[in-house]
Amino acid sequence: MNLSKEERRIVVGMELEKAERIFAEYEVLQKAGFWSTLVNRLYYSAFHAVSAMLINDGYEVGTHKGAVIRFQQYYVKTGKFSVDDGRFYSQLQTMRESADYNCSYEVTEEEVISRIEPVRLLIDKIKQYIALTN
Repeated sequence: MNLSKEERRIVVGMELEKAERIFAEYEVLQKAGFWSTLVNRLYYSAFHAVSAMLINDGYEVGTHKGAVIRFQQYYVKTGKFSVDDGRFYSQLQTMRESADYNCSYEVTEEEVISRIEPVRLLIDKIKQYIALTN
């Protein structure tokens, strides 16, 4: 991605802001019991945070699957993030995809609720990483 340092800083900020805005939707969706939509929003909040980190470090985001692969390659395998972080992000992407595209797959309340705090922690960890690298 050919961005100046200032352009990169702006895009990273926009991605992190979007991650936060999308994450904040969880409360409304939780109260309404919209579990499939909630897992979608949790995934997308994590995706935008991961995208911010990739962009921050000069990598292409690419596809959703590509973002998972790049997260593993550039951050998990290098020890910047844990294997558990990588596994969690990959599982979240798979769950979102199943909930969005598989009409016979139903996300349960327990599955989704148990992922809210880990998504928050992953976003915070990414924000800390970005702050340390700038």
